[in-house]
Amino acid sequence: MVKPENNCIVIFGASGDLTHRKLIPAFYHLFANGLLSEKFAILGVSRTHYSDAEFQEKLKISLTANEKVDQQMLTEFLERVHYQPIDTSDVDDYGKLKARLDDIEQVYETGGNTTFYLATPPSLYSVIPTSLAAHGLNTEDNGWKRLIVEKPFGYDLATAEQLDKTLHNAFQEHQIYRIDHYLGKETVQNLLVFRFANGMFEPLWNRNFIDYVEITAAEFLGVEERGGYYDGAGAVRDMFQNHLLQVLAMVGMEPPAVINADSMRNEVVKVLNSLQPLTEEKLKNNLVLGQYTESDVRGAHLKGYRQENGVADDSRTETYVGLKMFIDNWRWNGVPFYVRTGKRLPTRVTEVVIHFQKTPHPVFGANAPENKLIIRIQPDEGIQMSFGLKEPGAGFKAKEVSMDFHYDTLEETQMLTAYERLLLDSMKGDATLFARTDAVKACWEFVQPILEYKENPEHLYGYAAGTWGPKEADELLNDEDRSWRFPCKNLADTDYCEL
Repeated sequence: MVKPENNCIVIFGASGDLTHRKLIPAFYHLFANGLLSEKFAILGVSRTHYSDAEFQEKLKISLTANEKVDQQMLTEFLERVHYQPIDTSDVDDYGKLKARLDDIEQVYETGGNTTFYLATPPSLYSVIPTSLAAHGLNTEDNGWKRLIVEKPFGYDLATAEQLDKTLHNAFQEHQIYRIDHYLGKETVQNLLVFRFANGMFEPLWNRNFIDYVEITAAEFLGVEERGGYYDGAGAVRDMFQNHLLQVLAMVGMEPPAVINADSMRNEVVKVLNSLQPLTEEKLKNNLVLGQYTESDVRGAHLKGYRQENGVADDSRTETYVGLKMFIDNWRWNGVPFYVRTGKRLPTRVTEVVIHFQKTPHPVFGANAPENKLIIRIQPDEGIQMSFGLKEPGAGFKAKEVSMDFHYDTLEETQMLTAYERLLLDSMKGDATLFARTDAVKACWEFVQPILEYKENPEHLYGYAAGTWGPKEADELLNDEDRSWRFPCKNLADTDYCEL
């Protein structure tokens, strides 16, 4: 595997949870597996005052507490980690950052190559890039400069457009990497290889052979300690607008001319621009919003959403979204896509289910086994195909059987986590799995009618925690003799169900 060039990664929000829980472990694993450049450095930046040694010690405690590490390897890794306290809201304070980067460039021979990672609250997404530009830290006269932005990319269409304008005032589009960790998952990427590398599936991947498509992102947990944030966001903004629409685009896209960032992202945007607009009538008939209520399951009492810390007693924020939607193009015309996501559902699972049309042969009729292709994104990553075979005994009664593949059977294959893959790609300058500005805009344009529609208090249904959401969501499919796939009928002993 080709390694990135020498570079420095600057993490804004270095004292925060994302840095300690996701970013630093990802960088450590990349280093331990020999995937980083020979000379790289990490510079943590935040308002909290630490020395390099104090910051390194905190990271050491965090890493060793959560996983097994090689102590010698960890020591070598932490020697490359540094820290610079600045007031991120004070543009003048960025002069300290510039001076520190100059020192790092000399020591690590980075050639000025720098990645700025915004692991901060969204309120700083405009402040930090503008301040970097004020000190010339955005220019590529001396090495490349890249800016990684975490979701949310705006709060609605208007704020997304304003954020986009601000980012482009400081950085060019090729420098901006909007990260969505869902796209870093191996199974999401395998959607493309599975479709386009196999001659047996691509000819079937259209309206002539597919009856409907399901995309599910279920979470077993509630909002936990994110109540304050979540109550101002909701499931539409938190999951549907970014993660699920991107997965839908990967399922529905046309084969790219070549496998590179521009070609891949061009096809993604085409799908998003082809989404059938949501009129008020369509929203009334095809959208279900829900909020979980308290219940007792497996001898445990589960709190309702309004009992969670940081959530208003009269909150109307949705924790569940179910939507029937269409892609208006040649390949998918008339094929419904059923998308759902929710918290406090019976299991933790993200999967795509392709339901093929039933056989027209009258011998089997309505009792014919259903042909399904299940692509499990998390946590039990794999692919399963179901089809009909003769049931043993007299007659020709068919029964459903399946063949499956699990990624964990590839013992000798090194699988990167989503953050590891995306961080490595960003350092290599590969933007294939990062959202482009036109894709973000297309997502918000599609979602904006939902945001306006859900302001009406009548458009929210309750569902007991530990169930599969409001019964109204089942009716989205039942009216057409279809049904959701339920990976677990009841709460599992663990927090997910096997494929």
